Amino acid sequence: MSPHLRSLFAALVLCAGAALPATAQPETRAIEARTKDELVIGITQFPATFHPNIESMLAKTYVLDMATRPFTAFDPHWKLVCMLCEKLPTLENGLATREGEHGVALTYTIRADAKWADGTPVTTEDVLFTVDAGRHPLSGVSNSELYRRILKVEVRDKKTFVLHMDRLTFDYNAINDLRLVPAHIERPRFELPAEYRNRTAYDQDTTNPGLYNGPFRIAEVVQGSHIVLERNPYWDGQAPAFKRVVVKTIENTAALEANLLSGGVDMVAGELGLPLDQSLAFEKRVGKDWNIIFKPGLVYEHIDLNLGSPILADKRVRQALLFAIDREAINRQLFGGRQPVARTSVNPLDGVHADDVPTYRFDPARAAQLLDEAGWKMSGSVRRNAEGAPLSLELSTTAGSRSRELVSQVLQAQWRKAGIEVRLRVEPPRVFFGDTVTRRKFPHMALFAWYSAPESVPRTTLHSTMIPSEANNWSGQNYPGYVNPRMDQLIDAIEVELDRPKRVALWHELQQLYADELPALPLFFRSDAFILPKALKGVTPTGHQDPSTLWIETWRWQPDSDPVPAPTEKSPSKEKKVPAKKGKP
Repeated sequence: MSPHLRSLFAALVLCAGAALPATAQPETRAIEARTKDELVIGITQFPATFHPNIESMLAKTYVLDMATRPFTAFDPHWKLVCMLCEKLPTLENGLATREGEHGVALTYTIRADAKWADGTPVTTEDVLFTVDAGRHPLSGVSNSELYRRILKVEVRDKKTFVLHMDRLTFDYNAINDLRLVPAHIERPRFELPAEYRNRTAYDQDTTNPGLYNGPFRIAEVVQGSHIVLERNPYWDGQAPAFKRVVVKTIENTAALEANLLSGGVDMVAGELGLPLDQSLAFEKRVGKDWNIIFKPGLVYEHIDLNLGSPILADKRVRQALLFAIDREAINRQLFGGRQPVARTSVNPLDGVHADDVPTYRFDPARAAQLLDEAGWKMSGSVRRNAEGAPLSLELSTTAGSRSRELVSQVLQAQWRKAGIEVRLRVEPPRVFFGDTVTRRKFPHMALFAWYSAPESVPRTTLHSTMIPSEANNWSGQNYPGYVNPRMDQLIDAIEVELDRPKRVALWHELQQLYADELPALPLFFRSDAFILPKALKGVTPTGHQDPSTLWIETWRWQPDSDPVPAPTEKSPSKEKKVPAKKGKP
């Protein structure tokens, strides 16, 4: 690393570290002053919406996973399990059957005890409405592809239904994104589908108990500040240990750490908490007072590129941007070497990861060559095109994250040395995710992360049919606007390839294409730091898109000296399998 870059790292880290005294010690713990039936969680983002199927923001999923239950999900061991259903349909148990040349019929039964928190049973009427809304082209759901594939819903009775799907995929029984919404509340609000995302009760009447079927329900919302969840009196699964869970949003990570030390929050969520560099410093100062879990996972920190920009439409410029930054140095200096540099969006922890793809190691000379070939010549300290316009870009990201602020500033400095001007723009996460990214308003670059599931096929993020637009009411997650017929073919082929070795070969080609085309700039695979009071038990990081709160009923205050009680109430049935989609933090 150059002396200039070492000085930049030192200055940035010193400035960021000044927010908290190095000797800060925790005051009286909230657990000592607060009743044991309450838990206060600190996170860094506030949801842009509370609708389960609109937007894919992780802050929403983190909260809703305490108040709703998906049909299927991945457990902490990365196995597909039933949550709202009684049993996973498989070809082996006969609940899944082939139909015609390509299709499959899947029979699911809703848990007999499932009820909305107003006492209304969860039934197939809710399935019918959710699918009808999801299939409407103007509904604005994030994963519209799932609903398009459902040819028909056959109702057997109030609890059992059959999904007739248009194709048999390798993850055919994973319907993680089919999040039920209550027909008795939402159907009247869907009379004008194009206005539904602005009329839904999840945002207009968020504390309505009939919206929730999990162990908790949302009882209070103060926009931008906090969310209060209380027990669902009609929940018949394992009883949660807390009467109330309060989720506080503190977007500035230095302020979040101060709240943790002062007792303003009991714990900091790993999924949306302190970045790794700040957590490592916290561990050195006061780690003996906390249970700190560092969990590597399927979290892909990257920069989406708006390929509608004439500058970024040139692949040589995209490749030059990556050659011009020293990601290995950033990993060493800011993250203690714990966040490996990403080659593509597929994590080495995933069984379909490919090693034989371009690495784009820091190479200023190669970056300069590519920019010269693309017509951006050095003129003084800045590169300009034939018309004399400077090579100038904007990098947008979320406000409040010290880690992203540091990374953005280092990237800006490294690109400046390559003759590229970069302006930095930060926005509150609910604006950044709810509007700027979703509606593709970022002019050039957007820095954020994807959480994904094991072997998650990138249809919503890379397929050409998934580009958000006004015409589809901003559904889909292909924010770069990436269009490549071969990528579409690979995604289509991977989904229906049941032979795993053949599917892995297709995955390898997809990663080669991604690394060559660079619709996004890969940065790192993140590790999350869960900072928990020592008396809080049962929190299990998953390392994938289904956050730890999906098992909130197993959390409890438990001093180390107390025996751990055996579970006495029933919990959802569990079975095996594979994949799912994405959410962004």
